Amino acid sequence: MFCGTMKIFSNLKFGEKLLLERIINNGRRFASTQEARKTCLYDLHVKYQGKIVNFAGWLLPVQYKEAIAASHQHTRNFASLFDVGHMLQTHVTGRDSTEFLESLTTSDLKNLGQGSSTLTVFTNRNGGILDDLIITKDQNDKYFVVSNAGRRKEDLQLLLEKKDELTANGKDVKINFLDPLERGLIALQGPSAANALQSVLKRDLTKLRFMNSIETEMMSEKIRVSRCGYTGEDGFEISVPEKIAAQLVERILEIPDVKLAGLGARDSLRLEAGLCLYGHDIDETTTPVEAALTWLVAKRRREEGNFPGAENIVSQIKSGAMKKRIGLSMGQGPPAREGAEILTPEGERVGKVTSGGPSPTLGRSIAMGYVPPSIAKNGNSVLVQVRGKVYKAVITKMPFIKTNYYTSK
Repeated sequence: MFCGTMKIFSNLKFGEKLLLERIINNGRRFASTQEARKTCLYDLHVKYQGKIVNFAGWLLPVQYKEAIAASHQHTRNFASLFDVGHMLQTHVTGRDSTEFLESLTTSDLKNLGQGSSTLTVFTNRNGGILDDLIITKDQNDKYFVVSNAGRRKEDLQLLLEKKDELTANGKDVKINFLDPLERGLIALQGPSAANALQSVLKRDLTKLRFMNSIETEMMSEKIRVSRCGYTGEDGFEISVPEKIAAQLVERILEIPDVKLAGLGARDSLRLEAGLCLYGHDIDETTTPVEAALTWLVAKRRREEGNFPGAENIVSQIKSGAMKKRIGLSMGQGPPAREGAEILTPEGERVGKVTSGGPSPTLGRSIAMGYVPPSIAKNGNSVLVQVRGKVYKAVITKMPFIKTNYYTSK
């Protein structure tokens, strides 16, 4: 099922094996019984000898010729191009589209500026996170939504059921789910990303700030350029028609600073940036408050309390939660696996690791996990149990590395 997985494992160091194992397990967790699907860039990955795995039902490269750590460092120092076309891209339009999206999320879309994007979450009636997603407001009645591939089925059902509910009551909402074989999504990330993209794009990117989006044209086709990403670096996500997707990638790859990168580097980069991976660091049993994502719950929405799980989430904001997501800097020893126990210095079990691995930038292992708030103070010493042995760790402020988002006016 996982193409070439054993061969890939045999060529990896321990830390990279741990990373790949988490990626594949995450794919298994969300994979359906249907045959694995391809994005519109699949043939390009094969051409450049990408090492393909089945991730959440999608055939994607975990890496190319370079080691994952080398690809990671190239992204931090120059720029890398990732295929994220497996993500669910959706257009939501209609007179009541703002009300529709706010009924499912914690964001304040009424006051979001046109052309601006916001990170938000779908929540359930208990306040648990059903998915994390980015919503871009093109106009008051027009939105562009990008959500996780692993939650595609659940997100489709959630959106369609709520649409049917509102339209049955006379509301105007339309949804258009984009086909990954017809519409690609490319992430260009790193300090050289802006210069690289500007060389093939006429629009002035110096005026496009972090978490903003524009629609423009390239090769006579409409594309969307959003200044955002999953690495902590400056970068872009480019939504592009299939007919020019590979050609656009090839043009960008002509620039010496840009290389292709796969799921492995994407995962280690997001971990350093302290960003959550759905199904690991956040899930249906975790609220935004517990996940240290309280900032995703807009002030107006807290006051109105009209989103799923508002009662529990607002109560936690006011009175505190029973657990909190933390960062961990490991000392000597192997990287901490997901599920590794977090202990007090006296040996009391107080939490678990949700993501962990080597940090190529810092030269040591890092992790995220959950502990009670009383223990979650930055600088506190804890122990982490890995394969039956305990190792010292320190609770550390996230992100682990300084972010380089473009916020200039």
